[in-house]
Amino acid sequence: MRKNLLAAAAAVTAACCLALTACNDDTKGTTGSSSGERPQQTSPGTGTSSGPPPSAADGAKGAALAFGEASRTVGAGTVGILEITPTTVVYAKEGGRVTPQHGTFAVVTLKEASLSANPADEEAPAKGGGWRWVAADGRSVPAGNDNAARVVLEKYRHSGGIPPGASQVRAKVFDLTPAQAKGGTIVYTDGTKSADRWTVPATDTGPQVAEVKQQLKP
Repeated sequence: MRKNLLAAAAAVTAACCLALTACNDDTKGTTGSSSGERPQQTSPGTGTSSGPPPSAADGAKGAALAFGEASRTVGAGTVGILEITPTTVVYAKEGGRVTPQHGTFAVVTLKEASLSANPADEEAPAKGGGWRWVAADGRSVPAGNDNAARVVLEKYRHSGGIPPGASQVRAKVFDLTPAQAKGGTIVYTDGTKSADRWTVPATDTGPQVAEVKQQLKP
């Protein structure tokens, strides 16, 4: 289903470009990805979960993507194409004046870009989408769980549809136990119930490490 929606969205974008003479023949309108291949679709890890179990309708199973690798997915409400690239992970014992309920905050920054003629956004958790952290033992927690919801990183505080051709860097925060905060997998589920996974390093990694730590200071 997601493959068809991505193809349809791409076709609409191409048609709009031709009508408005806004695109060149070299089809460089979709930047930020090295190819136009279908994004890898995978299912979250199995095991005891603190939230809803993975849907049986999840995309084809496969290895998680490398941290920093881009993947294209369907936007919220199956509108638009959203390209997501995890960029940085930081583990912290506090965020602002908030301490984690379970011992450690994991902050993951994500570069998200709209690659279609329509604004694109993440699918909301209330509609079955959103982000989860899957630990090595298979247990998973949703983004913003427990005290993670109280952590505010002003520079990455974005919401709503991303305009066509634009991008934003957003952040997701997870409240983890020390055992869960030793690397893992982040999982994003889109509006078609397809899931993309990325392996997360066990130590602070990425170009925004210093910036995230600055944002976490009281």
